[in-house]
Amino acid sequence: MVFQFPLVGFLPDWVTLLLAAVDLVIRVAVLGIIPGNRRPTTAMAWLLAIFFVPTIGLLLFLMFGNFRVSGKRREQQQQVNARVRAALADSHDVDTAFEGPDWLQSAAELNRGLGSLPMVNGNTVRLIPGYEDSIAEMTEAVRGAQRFVNAEFYIVGWDEVTDELFRALADAAERGVEVRFLYDHIGSLRVKGYRDFVRRLKETHIQWHRMLPLLPVRGQWRRVDLRNHRKIMVVDGEIAFTGSLNLIERTYHRKGNRKWVELMARIDGPAVTTLNIVFATDWLSETDEILEDQLEAADQAGDEPAQVVPSGPAFANENNLRLFNTLIYSAQHRLSICSPYFVPDDSLLYAVTTAAQRGVDVELFVSEQGDQFLVHHAQQSYYEQLLVAGVKIYRYPKPFVLHAKHFTVDDDVAVLGSSNMDMRSFSLNMEVSLMLPGSVIVGQMRKVEDMYRDVSKRLDLHEWRNRPMLTRYVDNVARLTATLQ
Repeated sequence: MVFQFPLVGFLPDWVTLLLAAVDLVIRVAVLGIIPGNRRPTTAMAWLLAIFFVPTIGLLLFLMFGNFRVSGKRREQQQQVNARVRAALADSHDVDTAFEGPDWLQSAAELNRGLGSLPMVNGNTVRLIPGYEDSIAEMTEAVRGAQRFVNAEFYIVGWDEVTDELFRALADAAERGVEVRFLYDHIGSLRVKGYRDFVRRLKETHIQWHRMLPLLPVRGQWRRVDLRNHRKIMVVDGEIAFTGSLNLIERTYHRKGNRKWVELMARIDGPAVTTLNIVFATDWLSETDEILEDQLEAADQAGDEPAQVVPSGPAFANENNLRLFNTLIYSAQHRLSICSPYFVPDDSLLYAVTTAAQRGVDVELFVSEQGDQFLVHHAQQSYYEQLLVAGVKIYRYPKPFVLHAKHFTVDDDVAVLGSSNMDMRSFSLNMEVSLMLPGSVIVGQMRKVEDMYRDVSKRLDLHEWRNRPMLTRYVDNVARLTATLQ
């Protein structure tokens, strides 16, 4: 198969030979270019795409093959990391010591090395499993704001569920509170009512910007599927919220009866400051404005340790994947995972299946019904391998979409945030995770896991192996597309 150039049959022989030579040069070149700094599976998927559908495959690679953000953003992230490290080195007010097994101490050191943010003591963390409850609590916090509100979310919509929150943000800005709001451009652009949302924002005193905007006419251009997937709200540097929730009503204004299930956390204490550092970095990237005066350390509000772990293309390493693998390999008794999009790379798949094979009680909560066709079928392609290894898979019943993202290891640590367990979240999305050691927060998470298990149906290996052949075929084809990053 050669690259198909139009009208090649009507061209002189020398032109045909020239095109054939170009085809050969391209094929040889991509063999040595595409594998560079990519997983072998990802490189192979790109090479197959180019060899089977040459013109389209090459065009797609040129558009989507580079998952790095601009050099300016990477440089800004490096500068922020350096300033955080320097500030912590000179500070005697930040307590970074915490109790826990050696492997958890090692994981905290890994996180600090990758993302520059330390484990900090003195926090109170409370989980909020209710969808409307999370929005109501954020609304109440905004109404009490005195100095500033910093918020960033992936998908946003001003609707009947979020109306009070956005009105609270607008009222706060009107009374002199500095209100900054970021949302992912492409993520929100696809939502019904987006233009009305922008119009209403413009009518307020809220300082708002698109994250990773794709506006070629303004010179703002990048790989179109890069996303800022973080969900953060910080009020006065004293209260913070993070987790899986997007600011939109729970059907996302889509047809059908699907309803999203989320998990958020409210944090009081020094971890609020480290979450605010992540926001301030994103604000700097979009506006070139430095918010250093808002980053003074928050007072202690409890006795729980917490560590913020940012990740994304602006970092040299896949911070979230490295943390997840480290913790999963450390599990001794129990591993409970909830991920709406579980499409692991080989390293994560081996970590999870190995845990089950060495006797750890491993359970995975997923949705019976997905909201993204290819991702859902790619996820299903892993179920048999997981079940054979001994992983218990629980499917949350439709019409609900279990969108929460968290896991617990033994009784020692819980992790929650915006990051899915898929290759998009590891390589393409800007994410934020919260690592929470201690039996208190794990106990809170156990109640959430029990709630999921009570309403879910456990997947049977025999039943799964006898699913329709067409479904199996679609699952396997979708699995190939998951590696094209």
